[in-house]
Amino acid sequence: MSPTPTGRLFGTDLVLTRTFRAPITDVWASLTESDRTARWFGPWEGDAAPGRTIKVQMIQEEGRPWMDMTVDACEAPRRLALSAVDEYGAWHLDMILTETAGVTEMRFTQHLTGDENVGEVGPGWEFYLDALVAAHDGAPLPDFNDYFPAMKPYFEAQKP
Repeated sequence: MSPTPTGRLFGTDLVLTRTFRAPITDVWASLTESDRTARWFGPWEGDAAPGRTIKVQMIQEEGRPWMDMTVDACEAPRRLALSAVDEYGAWHLDMILTETAGVTEMRFTQHLTGDENVGEVGPGWEFYLDALVAAHDGAPLPDFNDYFPAMKPYFEAQKP
């Protein structure tokens, strides 16, 4: 059975949230420490300071390619913003963390530029964020085939 999509399109912002029963600093580490990002997205290398470019390996993608990502904002432990441009378009990503009573919520936003196909991008982020949750919790990673193409109509229906 395919997972249920949760992402929503608000204008040109694709927004997804995930909740962790963990302190904000632990979730922040899952987003910013290379050995932890390697568990669900891929490792990274370089100087991860605002305005700098890091190299990120996308281990879930065919060929495990490396891509350059610019750190647009890094406000530990609450906000991380990254951007990149590749053959699939421009990626402007923003992750905001909030903690209440030991439960941390992550609000993930991709600011779309119009070139992206939300029917493919949406299921991709659902997969990656579920992989983040699984890696954080020590559970098996999900299978992308459970997300795409099954979730494509859900995201396509949200286009204006």
